[in-house]
Amino acid sequence: MSAVAVKKREAEKAKRMLKHEGIYDGKRRPRVEGDFVLLPVLDVKRALELGFEIRDVELPMRPERQIYKNLESVLKEKLTEEELTFLRRYDVVGDIAIIQIPPELESKKDLIVEGLLKVHPFLKVIARRGFHRGTFRVREYEVIWGDERLTTIHRENGIKLKIDLSRVFFNPRMKGERYRLANLVRNGEKILIPFAGILPYALVIARYKNVDITAVELNKDAVKLGLENIEMNRKHLKGRIELIVGDAFEVLPELGTYDRVISPTPRGVDALKLVLSKADKFLHYYDFIHESRIEEFKNYIINECNNYGKTCDVRIKRVSDFKPHVYKICADISIRKS
Repeated sequence: MSAVAVKKREAEKAKRMLKHEGIYDGKRRPRVEGDFVLLPVLDVKRALELGFEIRDVELPMRPERQIYKNLESVLKEKLTEEELTFLRRYDVVGDIAIIQIPPELESKKDLIVEGLLKVHPFLKVIARRGFHRGTFRVREYEVIWGDERLTTIHRENGIKLKIDLSRVFFNPRMKGERYRLANLVRNGEKILIPFAGILPYALVIARYKNVDITAVELNKDAVKLGLENIEMNRKHLKGRIELIVGDAFEVLPELGTYDRVISPTPRGVDALKLVLSKADKFLHYYDFIHESRIEEFKNYIINECNNYGKTCDVRIKRVSDFKPHVYKICADISIRKS
C-alpha cells in the first residue's frame, strides 16, 4: 500500500490536489508521522509525476457507514410528502444545525433529530429557528438536542468565522455570493462595506485579494467577534481590514469615496442613496424585491445615479427566494462619471 508524505502545513493543499487528480484513496485514513502527514493514494505513478515523495505504509480502512445524501432521503419513508416540505430548508453553521419544526411535526421531533445526525454526523447542536428580533435582526433559537450553546466556528471559502447566533445575524446561504464578489474584486482596490456584521464579506475578499477594506458595523457583539475573526484569519489574509464601530448613516457621510462599495443591506433599510454617494466605480447593493418590481427598482437605481451626476449600468441578480414572489437580489452597478 502506498502513501505520499507531505509536511503538515502542506497537507490540506496536497490532499486537494490528489482529489482533483482522482488519485486520493478516501477509503483509508491518513496518518501523522513526526512532521509529516501520510496521505493514501491510488496511483503511485501519477503521484510521482506530480512530484510527491512515496512511502510504503499500512493505513487502516475507514469504518464503513451508510452515506445519506440529504434529510429527505433519510425520512422519506417515515414522513409524508407534505411533512417533508417543511424540512427541506435548514442551515448548518459550523457544528450547529438550524431547523424550523412547525407545530404539526412536534411529535416527530426526535425522528427529525435522528435524521439530521445521520446526514451530518459531526453536529454537536441542533436548534429550532425562531423569529428575528431587535435592531440587529438576531433570531431567537431553542436548542432541542446537544450542547446548550449557540457559539461555533464556521468555515467557508478558506476562512474561519467565530459566530454567536444568540447575539449576531449570520446567513450561511450567502457563501456563494461572498465568493462571487471576491472574484470580481481587483487587487489594489479600496472597498467600503457598511452593515458588515462579523465580517464574512470582508474576510473572504481579503483572503484572496490584496485590497484595503473599510468595514462599518453598529452591533458591538458583531464588532467584538469581527475583531476576533480578523485575528483568527490574519496569517491567511492578503488584504487589510479596518473596522469602524458606528451607525452607517452617521459614519459614511464622514468618509471619502471608494472604488467599490458592498452593501449587504438589512431588510427594511433603504441605504441606496447613502452608499451610491460613496462608490466611484462599483456598487453591489442587496435588497428584498417583489418580482413585479424588479424592473422598477432597476430604473430607480439608474435615476439616483443620474442625480449624482453618474451614469450606471445595472444588472439585477436574484440571489435567493425570500417568500413567494419576493427575492433577495443583488444590484451589480458599474459606475461612470457623466
